[in-house]
Amino acid sequence: MKIYGRLSSLNVQKVIWCLGELGLAEGKDYERIDAGLTFGVNTTPEYLAMNPNGLVPTLVDGDFVLWESHSIVRLLASQYGMGSLMPIDLHVRADSERWMDWMLGTFTPNVATVFIGLTRTPAEKQDMVAIKRAFEHGCRQLAILDGALKDRLFCAGSDLTVGDIPLGVAVHRWIMLGNTYPEQLGAAPVYPSLMRWHQRISERPAFRQCGV
Repeated sequence: MKIYGRLSSLNVQKVIWCLGELGLAEGKDYERIDAGLTFGVNTTPEYLAMNPNGLVPTLVDGDFVLWESHSIVRLLASQYGMGSLMPIDLHVRADSERWMDWMLGTFTPNVATVFIGLTRTPAEKQDMVAIKRAFEHGCRQLAILDGALKDRLFCAGSDLTVGDIPLGVAVHRWIMLGNTYPEQLGAAPVYPSLMRWHQRISERPAFRQCGV
């Protein structure tokens, strides 16, 4: 099995964290190939034949090719972690996967605006009004997650599931952005339940090894 993508990519981090939670090790169970940004690879005809978007990650397992990070995480969890990362109970599974969709459709646009605006845009071209607005919107959205975590250890209950993985890398990046750019973004609200959950996932060995 091969995973194409650089470890600095949030979307690649999801997949690598998932593989670690499943007990699959790089160099033993899969090969990771740096791709994207300065590594190139993702613009070659060979790569575009596998993933016409030219983005990372891409999973290649024999003759099977899959792109889109959440689809890859769902596949891996179903193939190697049914009953653990992928809940068998359909209601728990739907609850967990709901947070994957919420992260992608609701929270990620604000993460992207802040991250790209502050880290990949020259200072003279930064739209600080849009960046600060996105940060404020994202903080309000995290209040929803904080409320959901009030009586739970993880997003779908007492165990880590597929839903925590995309959420975990996105929230971690959000916290790091707030810590790195306090003057530009201002103080973020304190969400106790969310921060306890973040501490909980941050201590997991697989999380520490996924490139965050």
